[in-house]
Amino acid sequence: MGSPNDIKKGTVINYNGELWVVVDFQRVSPGKGSSFVRTKMKSIKTGKVNDNNFKSAENLTFEDVQHKKMQYLFSDTNFYTFMDNKTYEQTPIAANELEDVVPYLKEGLLVSVVVHDGNPIAVTLPQKIEYEVTYTEPAVKGDTASGNVLKEAELDNGLKMKVPAFIKTGDKIIVNTDSGSYTERVS
Repeated sequence: MGSPNDIKKGTVINYNGELWVVVDFQRVSPGKGSSFVRTKMKSIKTGKVNDNNFKSAENLTFEDVQHKKMQYLFSDTNFYTFMDNKTYEQTPIAANELEDVVPYLKEGLLVSVVVHDGNPIAVTLPQKIEYEVTYTEPAVKGDTASGNVLKEAELDNGLKMKVPAFIKTGDKIIVNTDSGSYTERVS
């Protein structure tokens, strides 16, 4: 048994007799009343996503899982393949289980694979990942003065996102995978 205050991204909870992976969470402390944890959970069995609120006083059953550091290798139409760098064992994971992770994957990326009873059930990305800008329009003179001008850029894994106007093709940038936004340029 555990407290909702122990919930993190990737936590596996046995809720209503079914296993759920926490995809996102937020701790809420209203001015009046008791605090609670707002979660977005994905069913391991069906893939269905539910929003649930757990009061801080509730007891939850956390499942025992292992977090394995693995490297993303490649994908085909239905599966994404990851490799354990210690044993060189390759693990395919179905594409429909990785919907929120897929846009950020790039060859060689080290991720944490959540394993329950020997089966991979989720992938946790690093919070910040470095990418190279493969294409973006050049900045127009005068646009960079305000510093708030954004433009479209394509990254080395095919991801498209908004970046500041001073970013050029060939620059390396850091992307925050929690928010999906540009963080900084790598010097």
